[in-house]
This record gives sequence, C-alpha cells and structure tokens, in this order.
Amino acid sequence: MRFRLLRRKLTVSAPRMSVRSALPWPFRWLLGAVVLGFSGSLALWAFEFGRDIAGLDRASKQELTQLRNEVQTLRAELLNAQSVANTSESLLTTERSAQEQLAVRIRQLEADNELLRTDLGFFERLIPGSGGDVLSIRGLQAERVSDTQWRWQALMMQATKNAPDFKGALQITFTGTLDGKPWSLAQAPSPQPVLIKGYLRLEGIVDVPAQAVVKNVTAKILQGNSVRSVQTFQL
Repeated sequence: MRFRLLRRKLTVSAPRMSVRSALPWPFRWLLGAVVLGFSGSLALWAFEFGRDIAGLDRASKQELTQLRNEVQTLRAELLNAQSVANTSESLLTTERSAQEQLAVRIRQLEADNELLRTDLGFFERLIPGSGGDVLSIRGLQAERVSDTQWRWQALMMQATKNAPDFKGALQITFTGTLDGKPWSLAQAPSPQPVLIKGYLRLEGIVDVPAQAVVKNVTAKILQGNSVRSVQTFQL
C-alpha cells in the first residue's frame, strides 16, 4: 500500500501542482490604485488635449475675459447710477425744503398784505375832515367774531399840526335788542384811558350775549365829564 502511494507521487500519474508567488493584499490594492490613477491621468490629458485641438479652451477663456469686462462695465454704470440717484435725491430734498420755505413766505406775505390793507384803511382816515374839530374819531368799525364776541376798531386823531398831547378816555358802547327789548353794553366797566399824540388806533373784543342783536356801536372820547368827540357805526 505504501509502495503504491509512493509510486503515484513519483510517476506521471501524480496530481498537478501550481506555483504562485505570495503577494500581500495591501500591495495588490496599492498596485491597483496606481494603475487606476495612471489611467485617470491619461484620460484627463486626452480630454484636455482634445479641447485644445478643438479650440474650446480658447473660446472659454475669451468668453470669460469678455464676461469680466462686462461685469466691470456694469459695476461702473451701477456706481454712476447710484451717484446720479444720490444727487437727484439731494436736489429733491433741497427743492422740497425751498418749496416749504416759499409756502411759509407766501403765507407771511399774505398776512402782511392783509395787515397793510387794514392799516391803509385806517390811515386813509388820517386826512383831516372838512369840520373844524381839533380832536375826532375816525375809522370806527365793528365785526362779529363768533356768536358771543365782537371786535371793534377805532382811530382817534388831532387835526391840527403840533397839537399838544391829549389825555382822556375812550368809551365803546354796543346797543341793540335782547329778547325784543332795548339793550346796551359797554366794552368795560369804566372808560379806557388814552394818550393821543397826533393819532392813536385802538381795538378790542367784547363778549355779548348770544341772543343779543347788535345794531349800533358808539365811540366817545371823554375828558373828565365832557364829551370831546363821538362817532357811531351803524350795523
């Protein structure tokens, strides 16, 4: 039995044997990675070489350069537009401020004009009248301000030049009807002291009952117990 086994091993009928080199697995993986990297580099080089031959790379560079130039141009236009917008906003703000100041000035001029008209109406009455009175009342006026208030105005003047100062009192009286009966009201409990140096203009507001019907306003210049001048304004 042993002889048969030994003969099988030593003769042609013995089983085949293969000889392999024992290469560790890490070296096999490393070798595969090197092969793959080389293949990838070769493929990338072939791709870039093909692009260069076809002119695609040059076109991309030219397009990129053109785009960069356009971006710079757009940035410059944007800065210019922003500068114009800021200038326009500043001009608009200045114009609005000027318009507001002009509106205030117009209102002030309208008020001054109205005051000048009032003054003109009074000073027109400074012209001496045909009478021989040295002291007189001119420009007596009255108007309703509200249901319970009336405003009065009076201009007192001395007709002669270089006349001495006059010291006296002014009394304003409103007359009319109240509940169908005669009614009167003085502007103050006692006449208002006045000092006339050539001329004097006075005005005031009087509270009256809401039911009162004012028909006349009378102004008197008093000196002691004597009446120096009287004027009545009919409503």
